[in-house]
Amino acid sequence: MKRSSEKFITTAGMEWEELGGGVSRKFLGWDNQIMMVQVKFEKGAEGTPHQHFHTQATYCASGKFEFDIDGEKKIVEGGDGVYIEPNLIHGALCLEAGILIDVFAPVREDFLDGSGVSYFGNKK
Repeated sequence: MKRSSEKFITTAGMEWEELGGGVSRKFLGWDNQIMMVQVKFEKGAEGTPHQHFHTQATYCASGKFEFDIDGEKKIVEGGDGVYIEPNLIHGALCLEAGILIDVFAPVREDFLDGSGVSYFGNKK
C-alpha cells in the first residue's frame, strides 16, 4: 500500500513539530521511497550521534553546524550539503541557529508513526 504526502506542501501555516532540545521539524514531502524534512535548530541544539539504515542527504539552508560523520568533523553553513551513507554514526551541533533540509531514502517510517527515534537520536 502506498502512503504519501500531498502534492504541494505549504509551510507558511504549518506548525513546527517540537522534538525537544531546541529542535523542531516540518515534513515537506514523502512517499514509500523518499522523505524530505525541514529541521530547525536553535543555537547550541544538538543532533546527538545516531545511525539508521537510510541514505541521507542534507542541505544547510541557513545557520552553521558542526557535523560529525563516522568520526570526521566538518563545519557546514548556508548553501553547503552533507551526504551520509547508511549505518554511519553521525550527529550535528548547531553553532548558529539555522535550518537543515534532510532527505532520506527510503522513507523514515519511524518519523511517521512515532515509534522510532527522533531526529536527534532519542525515543519520542
